[in-house]
Amino acid sequence: MKIENKASMQEINKVWETQYRIRFSDCDPFNHLNNSKYIDYFINAREDHLLQFHHFDVYERIQGEGTGWVIGKNEIVYLRPALLMETVVIKSTILKIDEKNIFVEMSMWDEQKTRLKALLWTTFVYYNRKTQRPEKHDEVFMNQFQPYENLSVNTVSIDERARQLRKS
Repeated sequence: MKIENKASMQEINKVWETQYRIRFSDCDPFNHLNNSKYIDYFINAREDHLLQFHHFDVYERIQGEGTGWVIGKNEIVYLRPALLMETVVIKSTILKIDEKNIFVEMSMWDEQKTRLKALLWTTFVYYNRKTQRPEKHDEVFMNQFQPYENLSVNTVSIDERARQLRKS
């Protein structure tokens, strides 16, 4: 698989974002986005960000190489409801990449990006489908994505991070 290297640019964007509309089938009887659906929206946004900003298709990698990422851990904070037919902005950024894991922060905002609705921290584990075991990231992948680590984010706790974002 060909991976484009955009990291050579002087200044790279380390936070990616896209807009989504909250759909009826994803809401509870109060017209709030169902708690379990937040994770679906976040993961879909992350996949979209990789495709849109890096031309990187995780499913193509799984089919071609038999390796990909599984979720090892999620931590989520719900702050404000996302409402039926509301447009939200979902942002994602890589907090840390090591030899077997990617630690990603995803946040959901109102359309104006002034009110934080939810914050998710996810650890993705690089996994080999054939061996059914975690595996080390290859050098090409590390060279492509390590420059996008957002080391400016303080990752003491998700609650503290949510407070930081709400103040900004």
